[in-house]
Amino acid sequence: MARYTGPKSKIARKFREPIFGPDKVLDRKNYPPGQHGASKRRGKQSEYAVQLMEKQKVKYTYGVLEKQFRNLFKKASAKVGITGDNLLQLLEARLDNTVYRLGIAPTRSAARQLVSHKHITVNGEVVNIPSYQLRAGDVVAVRERSKSLEAITISVAGRTINKFNWLDWNAKEFTGTFLMYPNRDEIPENIKENLIVELYSK
Repeated sequence: MARYTGPKSKIARKFREPIFGPDKVLDRKNYPPGQHGASKRRGKQSEYAVQLMEKQKVKYTYGVLEKQFRNLFKKASAKVGITGDNLLQLLEARLDNTVYRLGIAPTRSAARQLVSHKHITVNGEVVNIPSYQLRAGDVVAVRERSKSLEAITISVAGRTINKFNWLDWNAKEFTGTFLMYPNRDEIPENIKENLIVELYSK
């Protein structure tokens, strides 16, 4: 499946946020790319442009393509509750995102690769679909034969205490439990989900 493989710093500068993780280039050039990047003469963005930018930012952040994103939005709209909150909860419940949140991988793209290469199990079964939707109580683990992989051991060694209340990590077993969908105020990403809801409501 197609994925964005271009320069990540350029995209981060476009949104002026480190959406792919810490970025030294963004620290030096905190303005949009292009020959007019630092200019103050850029015109004011339309309401539609602002909404579209927010949607693109979320897609890049979570590594989701347009068709997947639209399907997730439909699911979020059908669920009981606030559509924007539901959308972010579904994104957080993706297997690749959970592997990243647990600290098994340093980035979401690295987590996606671990899942695709069959290093991750869910409830004891190998799952190689990054977009797999987890449910409360699902146990995500590193396969026994993959626990010695350098990329995984380095990432796990560098993780801090469990920062996310909706996840439980067992450092000894290299397993994590998806306890529940997170509340909106627990999700740290700087996302204005109401703009996305407005965009799809047009």
